[in-house]
Amino acid sequence: MKMEVIPAIDIIDGKCVRLTQGDYSQKKIYNENPLEVAMEFEDAGLKRLHLVDLDGAKAGAVKNWKVLEVLAAKTKMVIDFGGGIKTAKDVEIVFNSGAVLATVGSIAVKDGALFVSWLESYGADRFLLGADVKNEKIAVGGWLETTDRWVYDFIQEYIGKGVRQVFCTDVSKDGLLQGPALDLYKNIVGKFPDLHFIASGGVSGMDDVLKLEEAGCKGVIIGKAIYEGRVTLQELSKLC
Repeated sequence: MKMEVIPAIDIIDGKCVRLTQGDYSQKKIYNENPLEVAMEFEDAGLKRLHLVDLDGAKAGAVKNWKVLEVLAAKTKMVIDFGGGIKTAKDVEIVFNSGAVLATVGSIAVKDGALFVSWLESYGADRFLLGADVKNEKIAVGGWLETTDRWVYDFIQEYIGKGVRQVFCTDVSKDGLLQGPALDLYKNIVGKFPDLHFIASGGVSGMDDVLKLEEAGCKGVIIGKAIYEGRVTLQELSKLC
């Protein structure tokens, strides 16, 4: 099985943007029409999309669900949607708007009981668990707050609750185009060989993508490297 390439679209005010290390003041708009971007990905043969509601993440409630609705209706991509999912109502909005998977991160750290109730209500296969990491410890709150929870304990806990897909972002790498946290990902894959593990952050070119595949990652989320032309859709289409 080839590694799954998952392009990312981050949304602010309905537009496709990228941040650097989660900093909203370092925002760059790449396209005012996310549907155009998603259709380019689909035309290249990419099957999945990582859609992030940055307005929602900041507000603590889903905001850009209309963008999700359009992309889900106009493409056949398997969309995971995250950013601002804090309540059962948010989860409902995300699924009703067409997401196949809801992406959850900080709630799983701060209110595990609530997240587990969603897993029980909708099925664990409907959720993509996000682990933001700094020095192998879980980070939350826009990456400003590092907890004392080891990423391995965090992943183990939710594997025990039925979670099968996890993506991990090393916050020191994200948006910098300086290469992914390869050693961290190798450690995670080594400890959890049956997990559908997805690398995220830091990809600077195709060489990084191939190294992640070699390391045993089942998927990779790529954002800035695509928008900055470091990786072409033509190159990525060969992995589909």
